[in-house]
Amino acid sequence: MTEQNRLADGDAAPEFSLPDAEGNTVSLSDYRGRSVVVYFYPAASTPGCTKEACDFRDSLAELNDAGFDVVGISPDKPAKLAKFRDAEGLTFPLLSDEDRSVMTAWGAFGEKKNYGKIVQGVIRSTFVVDPDGKIAKALYNIKATGHVDRLRKDIGV
Repeated sequence: MTEQNRLADGDAAPEFSLPDAEGNTVSLSDYRGRSVVVYFYPAASTPGCTKEACDFRDSLAELNDAGFDVVGISPDKPAKLAKFRDAEGLTFPLLSDEDRSVMTAWGAFGEKKNYGKIVQGVIRSTFVVDPDGKIAKALYNIKATGHVDRLRKDIGV
């Protein structure tokens, strides 16, 4: 497997402007002054991605109260994101990165092992971006189940 660009704690978070489920543009700079959890997932409405999104949904009040917003990013089209949001009652922005350019900039797209084979795809990743736009925590190749609980412990929520 080739080495891809990976963000590390202290790096500047790459800026993005992506459409949400309604087609409205959401930018990382919209969150300047607040901490934001940015997570990348492979596909809306799949079992692992649904579990992870619902875990974020169920923890959102505590995360928000502690000063953390949440944004999910996948390569899905906005219409699929809207369906996923509505089906699961998700109350945080889901953004569409159809060309995977943002995922690539964040090191969340590239070669990965899937059932023992090396494939190109979305690398399930989560980042905590501080109020100044710097990476406070970078987590790659995470598991969907139990991830949000671990993240909450790591950030003290």
